[in-house]
Amino acid sequence: MSPNRAQTIRLSANALTVLRRRYLAKNASGKSVETPAQMFRRVADNIAEAEHLYISSATGRASRTRGAGCSSAADVFYRMMSRLEFLPNSPTLMNAGRDLQQLSACFVLPVEDSLESIFDTAKHQALIHQSGGGTGFAFSHLRPKNDRVASTSGIASGPVSFMRIYNTATDVIKQGGTRRGANMGILRVDHPDIFEFIAVKQDPKEMTNFNLSVGITDAFMSALERRRDYALVNPRTGRSVNRVRAAVVFDRIVEAAWNTGEPGVIFLDTINAQQPTPQIGRIEATNPCGEQPLLPYEACTLGSIDMARFTTGPASAPRIDYDHMALTIRTAVHFLDNVIDMNRYPLPEIEAITRGNRKIGLGVMGFADLLIKLNIPYNTDEALVTGERLMRFLQEQAHAASADLAKDRGVFPSFKGSRLESEGQRLRNATVTTIAPTGTISIIADCSPGIEPLYGVSFVRTVMDGVRLVTLHPEFLRQVRAAGLYSRRFLDRVSANESVQALSEIPLDLRRLFVTAHDVTPDHHVRMQAVFQKYSDSGVSKTINLPATATKADVASAFLLAYRLGCKGITVFRTGSREKQVLSCANVQYC
Repeated sequence: MSPNRAQTIRLSANALTVLRRRYLAKNASGKSVETPAQMFRRVADNIAEAEHLYISSATGRASRTRGAGCSSAADVFYRMMSRLEFLPNSPTLMNAGRDLQQLSACFVLPVEDSLESIFDTAKHQALIHQSGGGTGFAFSHLRPKNDRVASTSGIASGPVSFMRIYNTATDVIKQGGTRRGANMGILRVDHPDIFEFIAVKQDPKEMTNFNLSVGITDAFMSALERRRDYALVNPRTGRSVNRVRAAVVFDRIVEAAWNTGEPGVIFLDTINAQQPTPQIGRIEATNPCGEQPLLPYEACTLGSIDMARFTTGPASAPRIDYDHMALTIRTAVHFLDNVIDMNRYPLPEIEAITRGNRKIGLGVMGFADLLIKLNIPYNTDEALVTGERLMRFLQEQAHAASADLAKDRGVFPSFKGSRLESEGQRLRNATVTTIAPTGTISIIADCSPGIEPLYGVSFVRTVMDGVRLVTLHPEFLRQVRAAGLYSRRFLDRVSANESVQALSEIPLDLRRLFVTAHDVTPDHHVRMQAVFQKYSDSGVSKTINLPATATKADVASAFLLAYRLGCKGITVFRTGSREKQVLSCANVQYC
């Protein structure tokens, strides 16, 4: 198969902009020296090289997973990506087959209560950001502000002060020349500095390279429900230093999230009740977007399937093509397992635990587009049922693929003593499914991101240090033309609104189908996250987008519902609560 087939890959103008700026190989002068087709061929060939590791030494023949060999696997991988049916996370697209060869998107690094650990981790963070990865940290082990420092007879400055150092380090490290660094900072709700942590991002100049989440425990939620207080515990001594009312802390979290969208929350005990390798340790942190809980030094490789590309039947009665989807899911799991072997890890500690657990995260994008193709409004019970059915199918097929790989390649090395062993699941990978946000790869695939509803039928996405990408949903445009409504004046009117529901010139059935994030109630947002979480090994990235008129009570209700429904974390964002935001609907002009 010739790699010079860019004309056969249908890419949007926005996709080409992103690929040229971030992904395509460049020469010394910064000019692109590969086409999108050549990029996909580079990645496919490189990831298929892992097949060599699984040739039977006894027979000299390939294992069952290799099919006809490396070239055959590379062709299958290439077709899957070039058709935009599946895309791996950005570092794999950027780095596979190139000198860097760092292929993972997300890492968690430990931060222990010593100056040596804090600054070793800062160095490791810089190396990961330089290679294109993001980092998550739990700062819960650091002694609180004003605590004793025996070695110097001084007082501690607390977790937030060291987070500022990590934030500044991120500012000066450009990730491989292609991505700005991203971090997740987590502090347990029972840490004595929790109030300072909750408040820190209320100043828009603070922690600009961090997402923040409070690590919520079941004990805290119990105290909140019973209207009781709970202990704040010094992690250095393990002793209670104060007691505060759970409701006071919860209200502070809610108010801060209402004001700025941060902090989010993650539910630590929910995560650890389901984590696959408890014999190794407890999970305390996630990747920057919150969907991938990881152990210290662990990395994960993610990839997503564009669900909107799996429909069949006549336009009047489309249906999901589950047969085609099943084949793609199995190929994608095979691809991601190969990535673990082809990856060049930034640290030996990362390589050891990542190869030991072999976590992958296969997820979805284009879900809102799929619903539109199926004529199902996002904000309906039918959409919830469809989402649950899809995610159950994806998990069943992905687990079956991982089990097949385990028969040929062996279970993941940390299998003994794992939760999977006790459940009788012999898998190649400790985790197989994750719902990632798919921010940039959904632009390449020209689909809606993750499981999110449309942000707007027309909106501006600000990416890559200020590049503005204008998006007008193609199916909306097609149906508007068919209805005889198309005009520049009409499009300008659409672009000025977050929702089309009040535009009476648009037929009711069209308005009903093209609901946007602002038409979806907070309750429905959370319920959609929960149906996907039900069949996800790891977590689910989902923003609970709220209109500017949303109340603090709306935020509180969303947090409580997410916990009750078994979500592993939740993030809310109220329109206009930040001066700068990635997505906006206003001021789109059409020529």
